[in-house]
Amino acid sequence: MFGLLVLMCFGDKLEEKEIKEIQRVERGLLLSLRRFSVLDFWPKLGKVLFYRRWSELKELRRNQENVLIPLIKSRLEKLQSGFDQEEGVTAYVDTLLKLKLPEEGDRKLSFNEIVALCSEFLNAGTDTTTTALQWIMANLVKYPEIQRKVYDEIVRVKGKCPGLVGNGKMVVVEEEDLQQMPYLKSIVLETLRVHPPGHFVFAHSVTEEVEFDGYVIPKDARINFMVAEMGRDQKVWDDPMEFKPERFLTKNGDLDAFDITGSRGIKMMPFGVGRRICPGLNLALLHLEYFVANLVWYFEWKAPDGVPVDLSEKPEFTVVMKYPLLAHISPRAEM
Repeated sequence: MFGLLVLMCFGDKLEEKEIKEIQRVERGLLLSLRRFSVLDFWPKLGKVLFYRRWSELKELRRNQENVLIPLIKSRLEKLQSGFDQEEGVTAYVDTLLKLKLPEEGDRKLSFNEIVALCSEFLNAGTDTTTTALQWIMANLVKYPEIQRKVYDEIVRVKGKCPGLVGNGKMVVVEEEDLQQMPYLKSIVLETLRVHPPGHFVFAHSVTEEVEFDGYVIPKDARINFMVAEMGRDQKVWDDPMEFKPERFLTKNGDLDAFDITGSRGIKMMPFGVGRRICPGLNLALLHLEYFVANLVWYFEWKAPDGVPVDLSEKPEFTVVMKYPLLAHISPRAEM
């Protein structure tokens, strides 16, 4: 999946070693971010008190720029030669190279700014999705009866057992199949409610003083939202810490008309809400449903003997499982 995002970001098919190098520098930053959070408070003083940490952050940033800027420059050269018009391919970085900032005299983005945006694109599209996927599979291992229900739903839709067809091609759950799987979708929503990868969204600020629910929020104050607490609020959800996908289904077993975007009220917001909502919402949901469906269709997932599933949390770039999932995987059919 990371390789696909690199292709979407830079538009050029890179060699495996180049993709791994991009992944190395991005992962290095992700795993270190919490160590640098102290620099957000009183930045000028923090750079002095935590000089070594500040120097380490700058070094990680230099490594990132050394890897990504040559790719950006290479793409710019191709755009200037009319490459995009000939091929009809538009990558994420293409839009950034053409972008102008009207509030700053129509200036274009610097290479350093483009690096930051490309990094956000690559990390937000991988770490959050893989984290959510692990939480989903952990709950399916912990609750085998739920795993059995979603497997039965997949079999009803596909009408056959997993396996191979002509020329050794695998039969997979396709994107169009997912639209007939409300229980699968409810499992994804329930996981995002109980275990959102990000317990906070990016901070916002108010442009003028406002009073809300008896509290005065001053102009330019930075505010955030406790995403995890919203999804676990017992005033909103019945038995909020219980994993019950059925809460998102109607009595007939269809998917309830639940609005995850917050346009009709906010009960959970794993992707944020409003005009700043995550632009990858639909792609993330598609990836999660697709991966889970095929993982469950082809394999039965069980906890190893004597190793129960522990759903304790640990904050990294996202909130991950404190003890990564261990599972015994058995093929459901000859492959």
